[in-house]
Order: sequence, then C-alpha cells, then structure tokens
Amino acid sequence: MDQEIEQLKTFSETLVEYLKVNSPQIIAAAAIVFFGFLAARLVSKFVDRTCSKRNLDITLTRFFASAIRLIIIGIFLILAINKIGIEITPFIALLGASAFGLSLAVQGPLSNYGAGIVLIITRPFKVKDTLTLHGLTGIVQTINLGNTQLLTEDGQEITIPNRSVLGEILTNSFQLMVVEGVVGVDYACDPERAIAAVRTAVEGIAEVSTERAPQVGIQAFGDSSIEIAYRYWIPTSNYFVIQYAVNLAVFKSLKQVGITIPFPQRDVRLVKDEK
Repeated sequence: MDQEIEQLKTFSETLVEYLKVNSPQIIAAAAIVFFGFLAARLVSKFVDRTCSKRNLDITLTRFFASAIRLIIIGIFLILAINKIGIEITPFIALLGASAFGLSLAVQGPLSNYGAGIVLIITRPFKVKDTLTLHGLTGIVQTINLGNTQLLTEDGQEITIPNRSVLGEILTNSFQLMVVEGVVGVDYACDPERAIAAVRTAVEGIAEVSTERAPQVGIQAFGDSSIEIAYRYWIPTSNYFVIQYAVNLAVFKSLKQVGITIPFPQRDVRLVKDEK
C-alpha cells in the first residue's frame, strides 16, 4: 500500500513539474485547437454559402463543406501536437497500421463510404429525384457517405446502403413519375370521341404535369371492348392520390359523353334432358 502511494505521489509530482515547464506550450496548443475548430466552422459555412449561390447540387455542397472542415481540423490538430513537443511520426505510423487492421474488420462500412463518394462525384441522381431501386420507389432525401435515404408517399423512410446502390440497375424519374391506365369502351362507340373524353379528363386534373402532354390512344382490341390507354406524369409525393382522382375523372367524362364501358357477359342456356 505504501509503495502504491509513493508511486502515485511521484507521478503527481512529475505531472505538476511537467505542467509548470510546459504550461505555455499546452496553453498555446489548446488555443490552436480552439481556433482550428473555429476556422473550420467559418470556412465550412463560407463554402456552403458559396456553393448555394452558384446553385451547386446540395449533396456536393454538403460533401465539400464537410471535407474541408475535417481537413482544417486535422491540420490544426497536427500543429497543436507539434507545439506540445510530441513527435507525430510514431503516431502516423500507428494510425497507418491501425487503419489497415481496421479496414479488414469494417470492409462493409468502408465499401459503403467508397460507394458514397463515387455517387456524390458521378451524381446519377440527386436530392428530390424519384428513385426506383430493388423494387423500392421514393423521393431522394439525403445522400450520405454511407447510405442513401428515400421517402415514400406514405411517409416511410427507406435507408439503402450505398454499396447496394452503386452498380445496380436504378430508375431515376427525377421529380415526376409516369402513370399508366387502361379503360375499355364499347365497340359501338366512336373511338376518337372516347380518346378525346379521356384526354379532357386527364388534362382537367390540376396536379397533372403540363411539362409533358398526356398520351392517349388505342392500346388493344379486347374480346368485348376497345382498350383506351392513357399515360401522364405527376409528382411522386402525391402519386396515388392523383391517380385515383384521374381514374374517377375518366369514368365521369366517358359517362357524360354517353360512352359505355362494357363488362364481360355470359349467357347460360339450360337444356332439358328428354327421356
């Protein structure tokens, strides 16, 4: 017990002596770290504002701001360590060895980060685009280094690791999605009149995009009806709501102009067995 107390006393005396001798360097190092974080914050905000003024993609803006902030903090930390008088070469070697060993243990996350950097640089899609991937569709909310987040119309947030995004077949509908519908009309009706009625109904919905005109025409000739197909583009965020409104408008429009929507009918004949 006495030996442990003596060792603790010796350590405290050594620490106090070290602080007395090196207190100016320690204070200077702390000041360097403080100003480093302050400078990183200011420069990061400046980069963010500059990129925003130039209408640069929000994902690239965040990436540049974060990267510059980390670089500045790292430089000031190295300066602070040098100010204290600690040789940084062994630390660099240790960090290199640790990074190699750590990379073997975290290959999954690292591959996500690598894929995230490629996605940010190549930009196959950007924030607010409509993305369909692995059967999942949603609006791109954020593109992080590790994952990409989608938001569905139902308010569900989908998080996809970037390594599952890069190299996969994806569909980018940007801010609009195409809707396809089919309605059958009677063979006795005028198909041109039916097409006009469907087109009027689709164009009458305010939420339907006017950037691309709706497409309406005869798709096929069925057993009991002429199939009128229609395609139009709407915002992804209200996909189903607008689709249901358009379908109702098509039904009312056809009914208003007197065009019948046929349905399959079956005649059943009863044959009396005479004996």
